[in-house]
Amino acid sequence: MTTLELHPGMSISDAASSAPEGAVLLRLAPGTYREKVFIRRDEVSITGTGSTPDDVRIEWGDHAFEIMPDGIKRGTFRSYTFFIKGNGNRLSNLTIENVSFPKSTSGQAIALFAEGDLIADSLILKSYQDTLFTGPLPEKEIEPGGFRGPTESDERIPCRQHYRSCRICGDVDFIFGSATCYFEDCDIVSLGNKQRDDHCEGKSYGYCTAASTIDGEKYGYVFEGCRFLNEGCPENSVYLGRPWRDHARTVMLNCYMDAHIAKEGFDDWGKKSAHQSVFYAEYASYGPGASKERADFVKMLTEEESTEYTRLKVLG
Repeated sequence: MTTLELHPGMSISDAASSAPEGAVLLRLAPGTYREKVFIRRDEVSITGTGSTPDDVRIEWGDHAFEIMPDGIKRGTFRSYTFFIKGNGNRLSNLTIENVSFPKSTSGQAIALFAEGDLIADSLILKSYQDTLFTGPLPEKEIEPGGFRGPTESDERIPCRQHYRSCRICGDVDFIFGSATCYFEDCDIVSLGNKQRDDHCEGKSYGYCTAASTIDGEKYGYVFEGCRFLNEGCPENSVYLGRPWRDHARTVMLNCYMDAHIAKEGFDDWGKKSAHQSVFYAEYASYGPGASKERADFVKMLTEEESTEYTRLKVLG
């Protein structure tokens, strides 16, 4: 393995792309790296060498509403702060933030765009709408040009991602995409209007997830032992998820739900026909946002059924 030591002012993208073939480890010294990172290779490990994830910050401020030189909006999938695509990749002990502000004039702003098999440990991911995208993209966009970005022409290959002890912050659909993902011991933090000048779709302050699970995939998003927390959201104002595509699969196991979680749990995004194709389920949720009044398309798992969603089974 090639090991490279980086300091603020050095380019993470250049270091990854210029390293010799084979596995590479980038060790980032504490400080702020102001860079739009682009990495497309396998077996890249990037770790912050600070004592906490806050000590190593990677930030950029592109956003969906920005008008590009060709007169077209940047769009969601070119707004990322950090793009990584490949297999056998690892990220640890870092903060990745999209600093676009305010949301009303910025729109969607991805912090981490991750595609391929990935392990992420002790990350802090910060933005508002669309913080974490777990590729691949769905097969077809809803609007022409909606997938404009680095992977729009790529083959849609299923992948697996494992997020451990991460803190993921946002408001609308801030964990979204088609990958099979296992979130373990993570804080999922919904942001209220402390730094916003709008509300989201009437009473709702947002949606934690928007899965687009590939049709035929057994697993989508699984959250084990996570905490759904909030900063400034009213009670009963945030949904655990809604279906970006009709075969979305999202399961919550042994998760703490703060009072901001809506009693229905999940929203159908107005797609009544998707009630038969989505799979939303919970087991042993607890806290003030846990409820026995979930929407009729949400399944409450038995203890035996919950054993189908272990990390080993989901990620292989």
